[in-house]
Amino acid sequence: MTNARFDVVGLGNAIVDVISTQDDAFLAKWGINKDAMNLIEADRADLLTEASVNALETSGGSGANTIAGIASLGGSAAYIGKVADDRLGKVFKSDMAEVGVPFETTPLVGGPATARSIIFVTPDGKRSMNTYLGASVEFSPDDVDRATVEAGGILYLEGYLFDKEVAKAAFVHAAEIAHAAGRKVSLTLSDSFCVDRHRDSFRQLIRTQVDILFANEEELLSLYETRDFDAALEQLRTETGLAAVTRGEKGSVVIGDGDPIIVPAEPVSEVVDTTGAGDQYAAGFLFGVARGLPLATCARLGHIAAAEVISHYGPRPEVPLATLASKAGINA
Repeated sequence: MTNARFDVVGLGNAIVDVISTQDDAFLAKWGINKDAMNLIEADRADLLTEASVNALETSGGSGANTIAGIASLGGSAAYIGKVADDRLGKVFKSDMAEVGVPFETTPLVGGPATARSIIFVTPDGKRSMNTYLGASVEFSPDDVDRATVEAGGILYLEGYLFDKEVAKAAFVHAAEIAHAAGRKVSLTLSDSFCVDRHRDSFRQLIRTQVDILFANEEELLSLYETRDFDAALEQLRTETGLAAVTRGEKGSVVIGDGDPIIVPAEPVSEVVDTTGAGDQYAAGFLFGVARGLPLATCARLGHIAAAEVISHYGPRPEVPLATLASKAGINA
């Protein structure tokens, strides 16, 4: 976007992911809700980390994964979030630097440890996240770097960060900075359980601050407390200018000017791990918007990115997304 140093600036939970494979019996034994995000405390985080087998450890968090995807597409991006001044905090910063994403938020000293999400992937590719939020939710308006927000064409807000009032205030503060600088503000609802906890606050934010909304089908239905997808979509159209709603193998529906745009999912030979699918869809879509591409092309980029990430373990691309976009005839 014009005069923007970064295509997108992300703001969200700075989390280190610990990913391993387990079966449904393991989830039942530990009382883990399948295919959802389960909030846990430090003691349980230690136990589940110990129970993980051959775990992959990587910087993560939904918003950070999206920002890494944008970098993989050849876009420019920065990230804002809170880690502790500890080993995992340094791992997070180093990992973001490796993908070319600046992360300059001052680390927390003397408080909770850096956040982590212990993710168990079952043979059907579903991921069950057990998240210790730690230092990440200590994020406050003071941590919002004005210059970084103003330098991004689009500000991307991660719904998972919405669990404390001070974080809600930080969202509004960052959105106001972005709009004052003539930038766009986007939000992902993150998880249906997250919507259940913050429905009224989310709807207020969507009506007053959000230019681009991301949701999956379950999150959308939860937002408007209905099981009628078309009715929820119509209600959404009255509250935001641009939205992309993902529906798994059914593809996605984009709401903008004119009729809804339905874009099919990209074919995948095998679904290995759905971790990060929504994050990477948002990466492709936001990159397309930042580069002024048609909305249908933005959605296709999202599906290309999502298809890549669900074909392997882990929430970030292994094949450069710019290469896959080029093969698909999309150049930006």
